[in-house]
Amino acid sequence: MFQLSRVRGKPSRLGLASLGIGTRSPLPTRPFRLLSTDTLAPPKSPRPRPQIPIEPRPRSRLLSRILLVAKYTGYAALSSTFGILLLGAGIFIHDAFTYTSKNIHRVPVLPLALHPEQGGPKNLPIVRALVDDVEDEEAKSLLNKPKLVVVGGGWGAVSVLQTLSLGDYHVTVVSPETFTTFTPLLPSAAVGTVQVRTLVEPLRKIIARLRGHFVDAKAVDLVMSERLLELETVTSTGESQRIYLPYDKLIIACGSTSSTHGVPGLQHCFQLKTISDAQAIRRRILDNFETASLPTTTPEERKRLLSFVVCGGGPTGVETAAEIYDFCQEDIANYYPKICREEVSIHVIQSREHILNTYSEAISRYAEEKFRRDRVDLVTSARVGSVHPDHVVYTVRSPDGTITTHEIPTNFVLWSTGIAMNPFTRRVSNLLPNQVHKKAIEVDAHLRVKGAPLGDVYAIGDCATVETSIVSYLLELVDEADKNKDGRIDFDEFDFMVARIKHRIPMAESQLQKVRTLFDLYDSDADNTLSLNELCKLLQEIGNKITALPATAQVASQQGKYLGKKLSQLAKKREVLEANGIHDLDEAISGPFRYTHLGSLAYIGNAAVFDLGSLSFMGGLAAMYAWRSIYWSEQVSARTRFLLMIDWIIRGVWGRDLSRL
Repeated sequence: MFQLSRVRGKPSRLGLASLGIGTRSPLPTRPFRLLSTDTLAPPKSPRPRPQIPIEPRPRSRLLSRILLVAKYTGYAALSSTFGILLLGAGIFIHDAFTYTSKNIHRVPVLPLALHPEQGGPKNLPIVRALVDDVEDEEAKSLLNKPKLVVVGGGWGAVSVLQTLSLGDYHVTVVSPETFTTFTPLLPSAAVGTVQVRTLVEPLRKIIARLRGHFVDAKAVDLVMSERLLELETVTSTGESQRIYLPYDKLIIACGSTSSTHGVPGLQHCFQLKTISDAQAIRRRILDNFETASLPTTTPEERKRLLSFVVCGGGPTGVETAAEIYDFCQEDIANYYPKICREEVSIHVIQSREHILNTYSEAISRYAEEKFRRDRVDLVTSARVGSVHPDHVVYTVRSPDGTITTHEIPTNFVLWSTGIAMNPFTRRVSNLLPNQVHKKAIEVDAHLRVKGAPLGDVYAIGDCATVETSIVSYLLELVDEADKNKDGRIDFDEFDFMVARIKHRIPMAESQLQKVRTLFDLYDSDADNTLSLNELCKLLQEIGNKITALPATAQVASQQGKYLGKKLSQLAKKREVLEANGIHDLDEAISGPFRYTHLGSLAYIGNAAVFDLGSLSFMGGLAAMYAWRSIYWSEQVSARTRFLLMIDWIIRGVWGRDLSRL
């Protein structure tokens, strides 16, 4: 038995190889000496050396990332495929249950609905029953409920319908339009930013929740003594027909028309209150550009065709001017001859010193600067004198009082300057002797029409205005506050009177904050009491300082929700209240209507402004998306929200539709 010996304390190559450890350089070879086992000392175990782990070659980072991306891409593709298959299966199942035959044979109809009786002051057919009153058990259960008739299909009417409880009333909606319109986006529809179908929701779908009824007609007159509403309908032959519709409670929410201010030639103007108005405006704008693109059009005629005049610097006028500017910048410049874009001019004529004058001063300045940068012509402190087929005449008052007359050649004029009564609201106002307001029906703080039978007729929205006069309640207030019946009001009695005024007319609260100061101010003889003459002067001046509620969708919506909730409570508690001898049911059910201003907003061309009372917010893209978010959330249904989002995406990717339809 032989053993390898060490030379100078270093192991031989063979010994290293036997350990599985290689060396970088070869060791010098030495001769080995063979020794017998007898002469050798006991062998020493070799000193253990640490084992060096052999790692596999690291994988390329790029390859690892590619595999990771491929894995998650596969997951996404599989999940998308599964989602599409699931959606397709859902649509298939929906169609399988939708497109089926329904049993509509032998639907019951009341004989009185097919052959209404004649009556009323004009001996007209009285529609006491409708053809769908008894078509099922749920409809029959509503037949003996109080008849609630809603005239109109705007913001106020829809808010009432969405707030009412099912089963409280036999509801009938009367409107010449079969749909409700999201009016704040009508300027966008006028240039094709959104489609008109996106802004409408059928009224029949809205009233289906209440199992209500719809009558396609126009209200023309009212017989309050017999609770009959006179309607004008159109027969299959195109002829008009008058009928009576009975009611127990009537809500007038038919909106308003634009005020003419006595300006001649308004038949040559467009308004922007309905879907038809938006469609007519869009056709005129496209017609003007198509005619201006013809080679036979003279430069003077082209300039007139591409001149757009907006009369009125309120939100509607400003937003329409901004939408026309965006349309020209983003679509006309790309698809029409460049000469058309160079000749476009947009003019805004405002009678006040600033546009958006109901907003904060900072917002007005921001909007004016934005329009000046966009080269939109702002004509302030001006009044339109007349409108002609080919031009507009207006006058401008300079700071020194000088009045000058100007003309603007144009083929497009939008008239958006205030509101006025429509024929039906004017008729209702003329029927009542105490209706003195010139623009709307006057209602009390409970939204009841003044002069009508108590609790029978309500009015909300643009067609109504909440009373601000306190003098008309002078004698009632004195009778309630004058405890000692001496004909004079001391400070304690006046403090009680102020509380009653705030309850009757909540809008007067801001003018009645400093009670002691008011008392001392109008106590002219300093006898620490107020006479009837002093009280009359005080109440008259306070009433003049109260600002009427604006004719906006926000006001109409809040009024509709308030009235819907109150009528539902009234239906549930009527019997108890009448049994207790309470006659003023509205007063017993709820307090007066209080308007909460949630802010105003306006679009000014790829930018937006917000007036939130004490705070103002204005800006570019971020503000515009905030404006879109608010309008998107205020849509009537999920269907219109989806369509609106799709329209905005289409406009951003492919631009506006330039088809003339």
